[in-house]
Amino acid sequence: MVKKNTTQVVCVAEFRAMPGKTEQPIAALHGLMEPTHREAGCVRYELNQRSDDDRWIAFIEKWKDREVFDRHCAMPYIKRFFDDVRPSLVEAFEVKLYEEILP
Repeated sequence: MVKKNTTQVVCVAEFRAMPGKTEQPIAALHGLMEPTHREAGCVRYELNQRSDDDRWIAFIEKWKDREVFDRHCAMPYIKRFFDDVRPSLVEAFEVKLYEEILP
């Protein structure tokens, strides 16, 4: 039987920049990294750009547990990005949660 880590939360948050605005959401998302790395329970928080379509930017995240992840989502800088910054720079986005399948 396959074992999963059901405590930690893995998040893939993908954002598609509006045409001609790729650098602005990258800069805004990059600005979230430093404060997020300081959050208790942040295991992994890395920003990536798709190699075949540079308008797609994604965070690959791992959190100690769901409570810590939910607390992260409620942080003022995360809420500010989603409520105030994202609408003018991001054409589409999707946030997906996963459980890690263990070796």
